[in-house]
Amino acid sequence: MISSRWSIGLATLLCLTLPLGEVRANPSTSETNICPPSLGSPALDRVQIHTIAQGETLEAIAQQYNLKPATIIGMNPILQTGQFPVGTQIRIPPFDGIEVRVEPGQTWSDLAAIYQVPGAAIFDNNGCLLSPPEVVFIPGVMWSEDGSSGGRIPVAPAGSQSPTPEIEGYPLAVRGEMILGYGNTRQEPQTGQLTFHSGIDFKAPIGTAVLATDDGVVAFAGDRGAYGNLVVINHANGKQTRYAHLGILTVMTGEQVQRAQQIGTLGYSGNPDSNEPHLHFEVRSSTQEGWVAQNPEPYLRSQILTP
Repeated sequence: MISSRWSIGLATLLCLTLPLGEVRANPSTSETNICPPSLGSPALDRVQIHTIAQGETLEAIAQQYNLKPATIIGMNPILQTGQFPVGTQIRIPPFDGIEVRVEPGQTWSDLAAIYQVPGAAIFDNNGCLLSPPEVVFIPGVMWSEDGSSGGRIPVAPAGSQSPTPEIEGYPLAVRGEMILGYGNTRQEPQTGQLTFHSGIDFKAPIGTAVLATDDGVVAFAGDRGAYGNLVVINHANGKQTRYAHLGILTVMTGEQVQRAQQIGTLGYSGNPDSNEPHLHFEVRSSTQEGWVAQNPEPYLRSQILTP
């Protein structure tokens, strides 16, 4: 199982060149928050207090903290009434987003679907816990006022709507059963570590041909730590696909590939999560923060076999 780490302005993501150094498939966390140091503390633990001074405006305060005014309004109910009283202490988050109360039973994947934000972004910015706490911070989503209800409405940032299928191929020469889906967060029995699954695992026999799901350029082909033998393909429209735990690689970095072209064979390299041979498949999108993992299912929904 490969985990994904992303937070706005904080985490360093695997980029096109896949920088050298071990890529850990199962970074550790716990219910007391031991996210990797690069992620920092949970977003809500880094909220600052600002006292409104005479002559200050909401726009000036937002600019001071490199935030949008809507973010500050959403974090401070008194500002939602239109008041801006001098001397009032207001809460300032570390970056744009909204604070929301989690309904009982909701998972990280549920929150990702509701707010159309990568689940790994929410997971990493809220302590890397097995289950969401009662209140979480959703990065990149703007608060707005609903004139009919007076409540909060999450407004998804531009370009974050449900993806239009742009990757039409299937990553295996046979239909493989999905044995682990995107967004699963669970505890490793051997180590107690928590992991966020950033792709889909398809079970198939060792040696099964692994295929490019669309035309593109091979950005990386080789061994990459926990991913094992890995192929990364960059596609048009800012999309990227990753194929991990391969046996044999049949393409090289820089090579042009076409949809349905064989790029390797299914193997058991790296640190796979399951004892069953499988392909770990990811879809990522290019953003200003790097290559951000997305749920592959919308791209492959009609082609996925479930138990």
